Amino acid sequence: MPSKPSWFNLTSLILGFSFLYLPIVILIVFSFNESRLVTVWTGFSTKWYASLLQNEQLLEAAWVTLRVGLTSATLATVLGTLAALVLARQGRFFGRTLFSGMIYAPLVMPEVILGLSLLLLFVAIDQNRGFWTIMIAHTTFSMCYVAIVVQSRLSGFDRTLEEAAMDLGCPPVRTFFRITFPQIFPGVLAGWMLAFTLSLDDLVIASFNSGPGSTTLPMKIYSQVRLGVTPEINAICTILVALVTVGVIFASLLTKRQRLKRMEEERLAAAHL
Repeated sequence: MPSKPSWFNLTSLILGFSFLYLPIVILIVFSFNESRLVTVWTGFSTKWYASLLQNEQLLEAAWVTLRVGLTSATLATVLGTLAALVLARQGRFFGRTLFSGMIYAPLVMPEVILGLSLLLLFVAIDQNRGFWTIMIAHTTFSMCYVAIVVQSRLSGFDRTLEEAAMDLGCPPVRTFFRITFPQIFPGVLAGWMLAFTLSLDDLVIASFNSGPGSTTLPMKIYSQVRLGVTPEINAICTILVALVTVGVIFASLLTKRQRLKRMEEERLAAAHL
């Protein structure tokens, strides 16, 4: 029978969650404030969400951020999954240490250094900065997170399923998409969500690699906050929080569905033995 949590643990848990989420709750509440002053509550209103629809600069920055996030997260997921397969399946090979070090380097490298190095690269190859340079930069630093998540999923994968499929004549590529990928899909999805969230959140690397017409939402918010927080910023941040929350809930439900489906298939397979 599980023991009741102590008052110390319960208090620590409440304080910890309050420290993490109370500022977000305050931001959401004041996005519905009628007053333009973001620190004085005068009544409930949704006028700032209507005003947000008229703010073309914020909407354009949000659209750039979503495009960069979706594109970089998808590309990072593909490359990170391939890197995870190499690290988990290829064993020891020439250059493995260098390869794994290059994969994990962005995890510990300061964002300022990574952003500056990518900027120097784009300048050296005479590449105009804009949407594609931000996308490449975000793919570079988020790919390593996907590789770690997928590699941890592959480490507990039962390879006898793949061997049984190939013994029955299934080609390697088809075996991957019919056997391996459905099993590691929760890890791939988690990696994509993490890469997408990191792209939405990034400010430093995007600042180094952005150009005219490619201002992301964090950059726009930072430039406006220096002059004072406006209710429109609270409104668009609330919308982003809602989108991320819906995405996390959807990913959790999809992962749970995949797990239940796999358990049902294993139960039916055991029943036929």
